[in-house]
Amino acid sequence: MWNLATLALAAMTSAPQSCSATKASTQACASSMQLATQKSDIVATAIAAGDFETLVTAVKAAELVEVLQSPGPFTVFAPADSAFAKVPKADLSALLADKKALAEVLTYHVVPGKLMASDVLAAGWLDTVQGQSLRVNKKDGKPRIDDAAIVKTDIECANGVIHVIDSVVKPRPNLVQAAQTNGSFQTLLKAATAAGLVDTLSSEGPFTLFAPSDEAFAKIPAADLNAILADKEKLKAILTYHVVPGRVLSTDLADQADLAVKSVQGASLHVRRNDANVVVDQARVVVADLIVGNGVIHVVDQVLLPKDAST
Repeated sequence: MWNLATLALAAMTSAPQSCSATKASTQACASSMQLATQKSDIVATAIAAGDFETLVTAVKAAELVEVLQSPGPFTVFAPADSAFAKVPKADLSALLADKKALAEVLTYHVVPGKLMASDVLAAGWLDTVQGQSLRVNKKDGKPRIDDAAIVKTDIECANGVIHVIDSVVKPRPNLVQAAQTNGSFQTLLKAATAAGLVDTLSSEGPFTLFAPSDEAFAKIPAADLNAILADKEKLKAILTYHVVPGRVLSTDLADQADLAVKSVQGASLHVRRNDANVVVDQARVVVADLIVGNGVIHVVDQVLLPKDAST
């Protein structure tokens, strides 16, 4: 996983290599190096553009200038000043004063490597320097990075490329944090804690969680639910049956498709789409595609039970 330490190492190891000995390759390499020197690095390019004053201020406050001036290459999804203006002033001031949080937000806008617009649009997800992944999608026919529209592309720099976006994007909460914030998953959180799965569900992932709401757990007779909660191994088997490695979105399913996906527990879940409904085993997905930092949540209206764990 990329972080600031590995980023610095990658920047050093990706420095341009010396030209090879052949005359043709030497000339080509020299020409390429001359072209690179004609371009400014990412930070200098942003400063010269004049539309990224807040971004440059933030990069300086987070002490990321040297990193973004290193060989890279990097792809930066750069919020213009107008994008930062959408953030409430108090929130922006607090962010600029919190170096750690600021670095998290800024590195979430940076992807290792040089990805031109065509490369970006061909990807579904982009792994960032911060560690989480940006989602590449379309809304109203326009390409977006998470919830931000891409408004200008392919600003080439000596050490990468800049694409301009119209909003500041932020790292998302993980599965556990999202469930805690939602407030409809108290029983699920209690069960995950009892089964010792909180750390796993907070880890890098990504995971797809078919999350039973409190209403779903309420359908289980109280005596049966208490028995499950008291049996750690059985509880762990049931909960991991609700988790699939990777990200499975409802949009991945064609109409009438029946998709078998292997759960972390080991048995396969059967996921199918029928018109507007998505069904997992016998449970209906009531809220789909809640994107979180380490995966995706689908809310289901029943607790899913593997055959060997039925009550």
